[in-house]
Amino acid sequence: MHEMGEPKVKIVAMPKDTNAAGNIFGGWIMSQMDIAGSLAARELSPDRVVTVAVNSMSFKKPVYVGDAVCCYAKIVKVGNSSIQTEIEVVAERANLGKIERISVTSAVITYVSVDKDGVKKPIILTNDQKKLYDR
Repeated sequence: MHEMGEPKVKIVAMPKDTNAAGNIFGGWIMSQMDIAGSLAARELSPDRVVTVAVNSMSFKKPVYVGDAVCCYAKIVKVGNSSIQTEIEVVAERANLGKIERISVTSAVITYVSVDKDGVKKPIILTNDQKKLYDR
């Protein structure tokens, strides 16, 4: 995860976040991922972004109560008003006095830049940003 920098969201999974099997509910994890992805997207569209698509999502391993859930997000593609982000989730789990880092979930989520009325708004990139995102 070093290539993705610091986590956009880091939160401890609590008993209230469990499903009927006692694991952390996938919907709760998806919510944390959506927040992380939107924070990354706001780097290019600071006013407001909305989620328009979950392009892919993969649950690899369960998350347990007490795990620190770390959501990393980076921008991977920029359109005229859309921003696609890649999100990786790592669970930091205490195990025999050490912290294990386990890749648990990943997704690609697309956001759209909008104005205060919810109308699509173009993303204006600096020259340096244009080089990064090939637009």
